[in-house]
Amino acid sequence: MPEIVNNAGIAYVHYLSFMVCFAALVLERKLLKASPNRGEATAMVITDIVYGVAGLALLISGILRVLYFGQGSDFYTQNPLFWWKVGVFIVAGTLSLYPTVTYILWAIPLRKGELPEVSSSLVTRLGWFINIEIIGFAFIPLLATLMARGVGLPSQ
Repeated sequence: MPEIVNNAGIAYVHYLSFMVCFAALVLERKLLKASPNRGEATAMVITDIVYGVAGLALLISGILRVLYFGQGSDFYTQNPLFWWKVGVFIVAGTLSLYPTVTYILWAIPLRKGELPEVSSSLVTRLGWFINIEIIGFAFIPLLATLMARGVGLPSQ
């Protein structure tokens, strides 16, 4: 397969993974409510799994782009905007651990045919985490487009 096809394929996976992550976060935020029914709680768990898988695909495709399929590792690693982008992704990923652990704990009663106990204070807390993740993810394309245009590269 020609290198350009591989390069385009990895870029496609990268962009699609980003869009799925963003969509999953928005859906999680929309589904989040106190005392969800079984279908709503199950949808939250599944949505978070989709978010996690897409996040992993985003990470792997991003690493592949930096090392093998992008502009060359120097283009990325010498640009402070790249490190900001990576930092935002790491912060969003770290923040997602709290909701993910919460949803894993929801799966326990769901498997027993019971509903998880979801208080309004938990919904507020989870909402803050998800909102911050969404805001962080919204800045990643801005950083990426600036980077792609050479903004942040050291002057030569």
